[in-house]
Amino acid sequence: MRFTDKLHAAERANRSLLCVGLDPEPGKFPGAWQHEPARIFDFCATIVDATRDLVCAFKPQVAYFAAQRAEDQLERLVAYIHKAAPDVPVILDAKRGDIGSTAEQYAREAFERYQADAVTLSPYMGFDSLEPWLAYEDKGLFLLCRTSNPGGSDLQAQRLVTGDLLYEQVARLAAGPWNRTGQLGLVVGATFPAEIERVRALAPTLPLLIPGVGAQGGDAAATVRAGWRGSAERSSAPIIVNSSRAILYASRGNEFAAAAREAALATRAALAAAQAASGSSQAAGSR
Repeated sequence: MRFTDKLHAAERANRSLLCVGLDPEPGKFPGAWQHEPARIFDFCATIVDATRDLVCAFKPQVAYFAAQRAEDQLERLVAYIHKAAPDVPVILDAKRGDIGSTAEQYAREAFERYQADAVTLSPYMGFDSLEPWLAYEDKGLFLLCRTSNPGGSDLQAQRLVTGDLLYEQVARLAAGPWNRTGQLGLVVGATFPAEIERVRALAPTLPLLIPGVGAQGGDAAATVRAGWRGSAERSSAPIIVNSSRAILYASRGNEFAAAAREAALATRAALAAAQAASGSSQAAGSR
């Protein structure tokens, strides 16, 4: 199944725009698991079990596993997600951005070793850095476009000789000549809703992966209004709204799984309410 098809199916089945980011920090684990890197898989798998019917995607961050020498646990975790939640896609947050044979190896790592459904990439070495990944025609590729960190403006908000800002050019290319497989998406931070709306105008159908809701302070309603387009039946322009720490560490006690589920339920509900309001306004505007 192509990534975009799997994404649409998960969104409909779980009635959700929420992605749970899996960023394990052993120092924040509950009880006897605290400061135990060997329990990374156990912690993340418990979060998956608590939220798998509430999400449209899971997003493990490679660095949190690699820094703890836990790449084998990441392999086990992705395999577990595919078994426990087979309809929910896994987006590997790796932010790779090299070219040639090195990019080929990174693509093998993401899609053959880890068996991810999609990956995050930096496009700032140009199309050369995407080409090896496009050999995996059914896999999703999310390009960094307008990121949520303040320093993103140092480059992304620079104006080109064409008059476009750099992030706008990335959006145009991703929506146009670069999208040879039809599986490209863009990463746009929730802390910049005006930029989300601009990216949506330039890339009207591409999936947007939107981090920054929750601990980073992004507003769920503003995010949905800016980026999501569609109807109650199907998104014509899907968004994947990521929350990590606010869900993973909703409690540091032994009831952490129940607390994570409650936090995910609340976030999903806020996104659904904004989705309903946005859908109503879109329907009214089309009449």
